[in-house]
Amino acid sequence: TGVVPFVALLLLQRRPVAGRALLVTGSGCPSHGLCRSNVQEQTRRQVAVLNATAQELFSLYLKCQGEPFSSESDKLCNPTGIFFPAFRVNRTSERKEVMVAMYKLFAFLNTSLGNITRDQEELNPMAKELLERLHNTTKTTRGLISNLTCLLCKNYNIFQVDVRYGDSSKGKSAFKKKQQGCQVLRKYVQVIGQAARVLLPHLSPS
Repeated sequence: TGVVPFVALLLLQRRPVAGRALLVTGSGCPSHGLCRSNVQEQTRRQVAVLNATAQELFSLYLKCQGEPFSSESDKLCNPTGIFFPAFRVNRTSERKEVMVAMYKLFAFLNTSLGNITRDQEELNPMAKELLERLHNTTKTTRGLISNLTCLLCKNYNIFQVDVRYGDSSKGKSAFKKKQQGCQVLRKYVQVIGQAARVLLPHLSPS
């Protein structure tokens, strides 16, 4: 547990580790120069891309794991019991509350994708399409985190957010690594659609 500045937190998220940082408001925000002029529109596009590609990523992941995952995905990939950030905001929630919830969600997802990609590079090094999709999803997620960081700082002077990460899969069996990946991606498919429906209206041009 610890308080980590936003910029350092973004660097930490490149490593699949567990950690927390606390929500703080104050004068510690980096320069607003971090923000691109079209940050809201870019954020909208990134969320839309993640939403549009989530199911394809999950389906490809299952295909590459082979049996029994291909035929028993409902049972093996049931996300009940794994940690995933609670997403309790809705379209009527305050914009600030929505942005903080989004940051927690995508910071968690970024770290989880790091775990999954590392495991798949080890377990399925020849699955080029899957690895490419994982890398592309991670790249989009990191860009989204950067934009959410900017929006939280610029609009609300929030520069640290309470983030909880899931368990690392290091040291687990090949089967457990595959299962953890499919559980996280199944839950991601379920949540990203809800996240898009909630966030996009808050990012609509005024």
